[in-house]
Amino acid sequence: MGDEHPLQVNNTSSSSRCTIFKAAPDDYRCDVILKVKRATGTFSLVACFFMLFVIWLMRRYNSLAQKMVVSLTVAAFFDSVAYVMGESHPVGPLCNFQAWWLTYFDWTALVWVCLITFNLYLNLVKEIRTEHYEIPYHVVAWGVPLFMSTLPLMAGYYGPAGAWCWITDNHVGWRFGIWYIPLFSLIILMICCYARIICVANERISLAEEIRPLKWYPSVYLLVSIFPLINRLHNAAYPEDPVFPLTLLHVLSAPLHGLANALVFGKDTWSQLSSTGIKMAIRSRLCDSTRIGEYHATNVRYTHDLDTHSDSDDEDNNVIFYSPNMVLKDRGPLENV
Repeated sequence: MGDEHPLQVNNTSSSSRCTIFKAAPDDYRCDVILKVKRATGTFSLVACFFMLFVIWLMRRYNSLAQKMVVSLTVAAFFDSVAYVMGESHPVGPLCNFQAWWLTYFDWTALVWVCLITFNLYLNLVKEIRTEHYEIPYHVVAWGVPLFMSTLPLMAGYYGPAGAWCWITDNHVGWRFGIWYIPLFSLIILMICCYARIICVANERISLAEEIRPLKWYPSVYLLVSIFPLINRLHNAAYPEDPVFPLTLLHVLSAPLHGLANALVFGKDTWSQLSSTGIKMAIRSRLCDSTRIGEYHATNVRYTHDLDTHSDSDDEDNNVIFYSPNMVLKDRGPLENV
């Protein structure tokens, strides 16, 4: 998220103007920035759509962890829409809407990544069942971004900001206060959480297949946020002297959340997308009596004692974590995770 200083679009003309570069209207740098922004936004949009299709096809939406990944994908999908909306709009309701939309869904994707980390921390480190946290998770994930995105709107700080509308150049402090400082503070906190999670996992238990890729989400978010931060710091220090390579890297990486999430998701999924796997999945969707062999779309349970002498081969539970010394808190009736 953020603004790309070098590109200022004149909506009364068919060509883009690089006013901050103080270059000719047909300067190649303007064209490159605009095309890269649209391309990366489009790639993310398509990747999110494909990811949602695969989730539906493979029925990967049953446990709480899987549902949270679905919500993250939906947020990333709508976030990508903002990056392909076109050039920056003039001051007015449409520009404010684009800026609010971008801020809201950037924040929503970030909060879902944080909640995925928090949920995994509770499950593995604190050994607490979290299936009853699903509704509070949604309240936080959709409510906090609404508050953060509405603050600049109510203050009147949204407006034309380069390649897209966001917080204007006159309110640099708000850019960092609303987005960059919280973003990297949360990323650092997530890295600390995952360090603890990995230590506990190595000592006691192994991760289940369906949640193993989740540990990569904070790393992906960090990678796609580094160049936007560097460029914004440079813009704040030298507002009249933007650097084209930094701006290009900013525009290249900022819209990639959706594509990066899809790659992390696919790390554990591409192996199932063989012709045979796809045929089985399609047959599963068309015939309710067919189930894919990945897991049962039923109850998930935590256990410290793996029972291998079950009388039924169709036991209506899935084991998500196993550890001989693991005692989960808040034990009660088995529910869907």
